[in-house]
Amino acid sequence: MAASFRLRQAADGQWTFNLTAENNQIILTSETYTTKQAALNGIESVRANGAVAERFERRKSKDGREYFVLKAANHEIIGTSEMYVTKSNAERGVEDTMALIRSERLADAE
Repeated sequence: MAASFRLRQAADGQWTFNLTAENNQIILTSETYTTKQAALNGIESVRANGAVAERFERRKSKDGREYFVLKAANHEIIGTSEMYVTKSNAERGVEDTMALIRSERLADAE
């Protein structure tokens, strides 16, 4: 299965998407959106900003796990990664996310 954006609507009508790798693992989870079109715009923002290293902000959770967020040019968070045990794993997650977004392997939203 190709890497892709998976768009879904929650029971409350809000929309979110996940960026998934070829192995079906979730790489990035979006913020919530009130409309499907807004979520699709968010996907395009990930495509535009996810290839720019400076748009990734590394963070540490309260319990000490590492993660990253992807921000748009206006500094708004577009998506949040999974939690990682080590900083090096989180860094590899950033690199893998950027490589995937830059590649031709990324399918359109499902």
